[in-house]
Amino acid sequence: MNDDLRNIVLGLVAAGISASLGWIARTSLWRRKLRRKQAFFGLADHSESLLVVNRNAGGPDLSVMRYDMFALLELAALIKDCHAHAQVVAHDATQQGFGERTEFCVGGPYSNRRMAAHLSSLLPGVRINVDTDAGAETGAFRIGGEHYRMDGGRSEYVLLARLSADGHGAGRPVFLFCGQRAITNQAATRYLARHHERLHRKYGTGSFVLLLKVLNSQAYGPDVVELVADVTRAARTPPPETASADTAA
Repeated sequence: MNDDLRNIVLGLVAAGISASLGWIARTSLWRRKLRRKQAFFGLADHSESLLVVNRNAGGPDLSVMRYDMFALLELAALIKDCHAHAQVVAHDATQQGFGERTEFCVGGPYSNRRMAAHLSSLLPGVRINVDTDAGAETGAFRIGGEHYRMDGGRSEYVLLARLSADGHGAGRPVFLFCGQRAITNQAATRYLARHHERLHRKYGTGSFVLLLKVLNSQAYGPDVVELVADVTRAARTPPPETASADTAA
């Protein structure tokens, strides 16, 4: 073997080794990214999850509002990326606790009984006006001492929460997308899809409750969203009157 041929062979070997090392490095990074995503969503390979939605008025069959369906599609893509599976369940057909399977619950408490139960037991500091005859106060949020009123199509609010049984990541989490209108539920799922890596860096696998504002949805749909505040402490703290009643009891 002359020097030229030896150099060609060595170059091919070096190129092959470099390509293999690059592939191994990329695969390792991809796997670490996938494991972080799976840990945040509580979705191991081939695990099961629940998509809990409100049952639209108009009949006994399960039918979902258009924007809530878009929200489910956003979530289904996340679940598939985690190599997990999803089951769509109506809010009034879900009779189980949480912690065994990751749950994604979509819709406000006026149309989703499961959401109402989660708010009552997990977020006692959140009050939502479900009176459809309340005029401008319909759908208004009260979180701690703050009041958030909806201005339909211009300024609307939605809660995005990741909650676990003990608040520290034990068991599978439940994700809540509780908005003043269906389009805000989709906005919250899209926000989660875009920012889950940043949320994981900040909160790990712990609980959080974020208040988001959807701006000018009549023109921009669910795309323009701003973070108003982290309301985790206020949302998980019972209001003073409830705390006083519990103490007296």
